[in-house]
Order: sequence, then structure tokens, then C-alpha cells
Amino acid sequence: MTAHSAIVTATTAGVRTGGPREDGPKIVEHVMGWALVVVVAMLVTQLGLL
Repeated sequence: MTAHSAIVTATTAGVRTGGPREDGPKIVEHVMGWALVVVVAMLVTQLGLL
């Protein structure tokens, strides 16, 4: 096994890299995303950037 084939095998074997899990509740992700949008919109209007 060469170094290149070892790297390809390791990366395609489903190794987790610490990213978000796919089986988590999607509603929490959506609510937090919209909360961030609201906070940024409030900050923009308070600073007069709009």
C-alpha cells in the first residue's frame, strides 16, 4: 500500500472530522439560524448601516 492509496482509503472510509451530526434535530438549527438573522438585522438598524 502506497502513501497515496493509504490516504485515499482513510478519507473514503467514513472518517468523522468533528462536523455536525446528520441525525440531530433540524428545528434547533433553523431556530438558531433565524435568531442570528434577527440579531444581525437589529445590529444593522441600530448602527444605522441600512
